[in-house]
Amino acid sequence: MKKRVLVTGAGGFIGSHLAEALVKKGYEVRAFVHYNSFNSWGWIDRIDEEIKNSLEIFNGDIQDPHGVRKAMEGCEMVFHLAALVGIPYSYRSPESYVDTNIKGTLNILQAAKELGIKKIIQTSTSEVYGTACRPSINEQHRINPQSPYAATKAAADFLTLAFYRSFNLPTVLMRPFNNYGPRQSARAIIPTIITQILAGSKIIKIGSLYPERDLVYVADTVRGFIGGAESKSAVGNIINIGTNSTVTIRALAGIIMKLMRVNKKIEIQKERVRPKGSEVERLKADITKAKKIINWSPQYNLEQGLEKTIAWLRKNHHLYKPFIYNV
Repeated sequence: MKKRVLVTGAGGFIGSHLAEALVKKGYEVRAFVHYNSFNSWGWIDRIDEEIKNSLEIFNGDIQDPHGVRKAMEGCEMVFHLAALVGIPYSYRSPESYVDTNIKGTLNILQAAKELGIKKIIQTSTSEVYGTACRPSINEQHRINPQSPYAATKAAADFLTLAFYRSFNLPTVLMRPFNNYGPRQSARAIIPTIITQILAGSKIIKIGSLYPERDLVYVADTVRGFIGGAESKSAVGNIINIGTNSTVTIRALAGIIMKLMRVNKKIEIQKERVRPKGSEVERLKADITKAKKIINWSPQYNLEQGLEKTIAWLRKNHHLYKPFIYNV
């Protein structure tokens, strides 16, 4: 008998890839998408029709505890990915991040406790670590959120761990580093660079050039999430998902331009630079635990992942709205 699982945030970047992968592995997938008047299912609208028809769509709002509980009924596992993720917007509207990221997670945890859900896969983020205080970040690294977004994700993490320790709720806390790949938001650095190039911009405008990031391709992240779900020994653990390598934003832009066979001028766009004290300068994942507990390591290197992302954006860049600078 197939296992029925719920994926919250299924219309988003990682969630849509995860829903696809779970269907291909034989799971019955209920896809929780944010209700809207357009009846849009986000990126699910654009996935393969056969897979889309295999999904059970649940329109709702993660902030509504009654709807969340209804969505979880009859499911064995929940992959909780629904969240507000844009760091710049979190400076402007932090309360909405509290409502979605913290209260939404609490809704999931309380319903799981009441319904006897067998496992919750909670999505964290490397942003909760803040700027690294050692070369590679393992799961015991201090938690030091530097943005309202990161603070709400850290709070959701601690809630998840508290429910595991207080109520023996079986949870796995997956902590991906900087994801990229097809369907990523236009605000993220890699689509920002690629779409400006595809739009013919003479100048590529980005934020700070010097932060170092550990970039993990979305297909690898999805494998990590499924590995966490299928591993009995993962319960109660925090597991980093990354590559144990870094690249600066300036170097990343250079790699993308080389792969796309262009040479553009790069300029810092003031509006894209985080406030002083909020920029995370360096993130590099120690993935020892992922290798040991869920037998996971990345299959894609940066160039391979970027080539797939560029190819997808060439076909779909009309879905994005890049800024074009011709001066």
